[in-house]
Amino acid sequence: MSRKLVHKSAVSEVLLTGYEPLGDDTFAVTAQWPRSHGFYEVVAGSHDPLLLVETVRQCIPLLSHLGYGAPDDHRQIWDNLTWSVTPGALRATTAPADLRLIVRCRDVVSRGGRPVAMVLSAELLRDGAPLGTATTRFTSHSPSVITRLRGPHRKVLSSALPPVALPAPVPADRVGRARPRDVVLAPGDSPHRFRLRTDGRHPVLFDHETDHVPGMLLVEAARQATLAVVHPDSVRITGMDSVFDRYVELGSPCLVEVELLSEASSAEVTTRVTAVQDGATAFTTLVSGRRSPAVDHFAGSY
Repeated sequence: MSRKLVHKSAVSEVLLTGYEPLGDDTFAVTAQWPRSHGFYEVVAGSHDPLLLVETVRQCIPLLSHLGYGAPDDHRQIWDNLTWSVTPGALRATTAPADLRLIVRCRDVVSRGGRPVAMVLSAELLRDGAPLGTATTRFTSHSPSVITRLRGPHRKVLSSALPPVALPAPVPADRVGRARPRDVVLAPGDSPHRFRLRTDGRHPVLFDHETDHVPGMLLVEAARQATLAVVHPDSVRITGMDSVFDRYVELGSPCLVEVELLSEASSAEVTTRVTAVQDGATAFTTLVSGRRSPAVDHFAGSY
């Protein structure tokens, strides 16, 4: 699939491989997850569940452009996102994982023959078996509308963020990461509060230049914050229910706060993660996970 259709700069970051309209606002989309990814790594023999999120995220521009005629320069913005995954379906093998998505769109709002908002629901299948589901509402805007919405923030670009100004990260193994460069949190003033680390030169999280913190970075921050509070080697994230209230701006401090909602002894883990910037809530998500026996977090990687 063309990288332009999924709003990616690097061909290697394109996960979608095919598209077919099925009628009645329904589409079949195919995708492939690589055996090894530079950021969404195979861990303990399983694909990263956030690959599901990125796969669905790529469906948003793809269907906006091919399915509903949004011009190439229109950009889509998340309002909310709910997703869940079947952990057993994430098993990695020596071959890439081939997926088929059945995507249904509803509540489509158009203006001038172009989409401005819709709800997208996806059922993900691997070898015909359920892998997970996702539902998201998003809006679509022309460059002039984006310019009006962003105002002076359009002048601050991720490519200008100097890595030397980044605060020191929390230990990588505390958030389930192998490399400090992939840690998106810095210590805060309490064990359940962190500062967001925004490295505009990260090759995956900032695949292309942008004027705000990408939604995928916020999702990753929620995952890392949950693991930091619970323990990365004993929990597998299985889903999130997220609301994107406002943009998180580049170059301005953003706090990531975690509240543990489940009992410490429970097999099911639930946290509420909130990103707060300039005193206002910008992003909130309920994170779900399951406890598992402690293992080497990076054992079984290919």
